[in-house]
Amino acid sequence: MTRGAFADGFTWHVALAVLALAAAAIIVPMLNLAVPPGSALHIPTYVVTLLGKYLTYALLALALDLVWGYCGILSLGHGAFFALGGYAMGMYLMRQIGSRGVYGNPILPDFMVFLNWKELPWFWYGFNHFWVAAIMVVLAPGLLAFVFGWFAFRSRVTGVYLSIITQAMTYALLLAFFRNDMGFGGNNGLTDFKDILGFDIQSDKTRAALFAASALTLGLAVVLAAFFVRSKYGKLMIAVRDAESRTRFLGWRPENVKLFAFTASAVMAGIAGALYVPQVGIINPSEFAPANSIEVVIWTAVGGRATVVGPIIGALLVNWGKSWFTGAFPEFWLFALGGLFVLVTLFLPKGIVGTLIDRWAAMRTRRASTAAGRGVEPESFGKDENPMTEAAG
Repeated sequence: MTRGAFADGFTWHVALAVLALAAAAIIVPMLNLAVPPGSALHIPTYVVTLLGKYLTYALLALALDLVWGYCGILSLGHGAFFALGGYAMGMYLMRQIGSRGVYGNPILPDFMVFLNWKELPWFWYGFNHFWVAAIMVVLAPGLLAFVFGWFAFRSRVTGVYLSIITQAMTYALLLAFFRNDMGFGGNNGLTDFKDILGFDIQSDKTRAALFAASALTLGLAVVLAAFFVRSKYGKLMIAVRDAESRTRFLGWRPENVKLFAFTASAVMAGIAGALYVPQVGIINPSEFAPANSIEVVIWTAVGGRATVVGPIIGALLVNWGKSWFTGAFPEFWLFALGGLFVLVTLFLPKGIVGTLIDRWAAMRTRRASTAAGRGVEPESFGKDENPMTEAAG
């Protein structure tokens, strides 16, 4: 059954996305490291870092798609899980600074010395080890999502009310992390990183390696998501999205389905945040801003929710547009983003990929009808080879 679900979910557009990401993980670092700077094919290090940041955003959008596109949960708080994963990685990177900080304290980070902290808080213990940080990258957002979802879904909070409380959760964390006594750097956050796994975080090789890690992680996430949404549990998620009361009547517990999907999605968002921090070099409370979570919704809507590949395309396109637009017309970016969301809602309600899937399915149907009208056996135009068509609908 597992083999069948995997084969069914690994469709042409999923395969194309995975191959593109695998190729990018090899080609982009090569063009950065092996090609001389004067060559037209050379990719500067700052571009590699920018592309790596886009890939972490794409992973975050894919995480949201699992709960919004396939489970019907419009979360406006996924930025919180992204930021928690980022803070877990940032704490590890801060411990790697050691005595190279401004104040030269081998134990306390600079912001703690500045605030007259006398000893390292207990929740910072162990973060000098990468494996501890890796566990917390998964555990912190996953545990928050599990506890939040446990109460919300069992209280049968749905629709706009659920969206509001997810945003309230994010805003509460924003206010908490702004406080200096929280022990996470307050308003300034965590920055001035030096090393990761013993390698200089500013070197070209490390930047290229971080990009490759982001591309490969996203590729793996695409494969797992494609398998998951076509498995029995994925079909159950769609059933809960489309007819929750009927699913409950048939004997399933929708709250358990939602809780599992919400927790898994939060873990994926936390991993995205952990890959984001060493590439941008800072993590601060602004990552908890509700506007960031709303932007993720826009990326997913533009690309096409419930399509696996759509959110990735949406995140890449919108963030590339943001980089260009904020450079050319910085004061108009928010208006452009809002206008984009309105236009997509009105004219492309299924997003770019969802619309293309529908048109592909319609074309196949017309070809099958034409073949049948001519008396030709329409087997070659039979069952849609694209399993996401049903989900996109």
